[in-house]
Amino acid sequence: MDSENFSPVEVDRDPRTGLAYGWTERTSAADGPARQEIIAGLTTPQASVPSQYFYDARGSRLFEMITSLPEYYLTRTEQEIFAEHDLEISGAVGTGVALIDLGAGNCGKAQNLFRSVKPIQYVAVDISIDFLRNALGHLQIAFPDIEMLAVGANIYPAPDLPDTVRRHRRLFFYPGSSIGNFTSEEVHVFLTRIREQCGQSGGLLIGIDLVKSETILNPAYDDASGVTAAFNLNLLRHLNRIIGSNFSAGDWRHRAFFNAALSRIEMHLEARHQVRVAWPGGGRLFAGGESIHTENSYKYALKDFENLLIQAGFRRTRAWTDQKQWFAVCHATV
Repeated sequence: MDSENFSPVEVDRDPRTGLAYGWTERTSAADGPARQEIIAGLTTPQASVPSQYFYDARGSRLFEMITSLPEYYLTRTEQEIFAEHDLEISGAVGTGVALIDLGAGNCGKAQNLFRSVKPIQYVAVDISIDFLRNALGHLQIAFPDIEMLAVGANIYPAPDLPDTVRRHRRLFFYPGSSIGNFTSEEVHVFLTRIREQCGQSGGLLIGIDLVKSETILNPAYDDASGVTAAFNLNLLRHLNRIIGSNFSAGDWRHRAFFNAALSRIEMHLEARHQVRVAWPGGGRLFAGGESIHTENSYKYALKDFENLLIQAGFRRTRAWTDQKQWFAVCHATV
């Protein structure tokens, strides 16, 4: 970790793995709307925090580590689909597009499309703007002929794109199955808004995780080395910076499981014992075993998701899967 971008605080350790999580990013003053949203979630009967707040700079780096874990099949399987069906996918989406990468992270997945899709503009959208700027700077050097733009924004309900983003032949790119973080109502809103931003000649290329055995699903969100636990616990550090709370990661444990009735993985932070958390103007007492719901990851049947695309206003869909039918990449056009 780059000590120039991070300053140390007290170090806590996951007692199960010994993994340290004791660094905090230097950030500006707390954002008012974000603070209100977080406090509202923390004070509901089932406390929750929107999963977008995982992604401060350290959270983004931890998620990069997660994608390389042996248990985390999603990134690896999606890459296999793109490698096996590269010509078909590039033929379907065409070339010379304005490639709008939603939740771009390190921009690596979009970079893999550059040679086949040949975008004339690349727009990387991510909530962690500092992390994004660094990634895009390296990418611009490697591909100097592609116009590039970094946009620091939430992607839900749809990114607020600047006027400099081309309107003709937009291809929205949302890999990695992050659509699974949305509820069914949010999925409809998101897909409908993206459809509207596609204009008359655009499309969406999106990754979705398919329903499969719990023996595959559960370890992907609770790896043996504890990286996902550190990612989840890092959320508390981020909350402290945004709302001025006094969460201590050592008071909480990571918990993840598949909820078969709702076809989703749930991630929680569970209090190890009774703990009182305070923030300016308020606080909450958590009983031992009480949790903060931090993420859902819905798993889809392919046909069901294609129907959602049609309901959102897309007119044509096509999908590619891996041989095990674990994951799918869908292309939808207006």
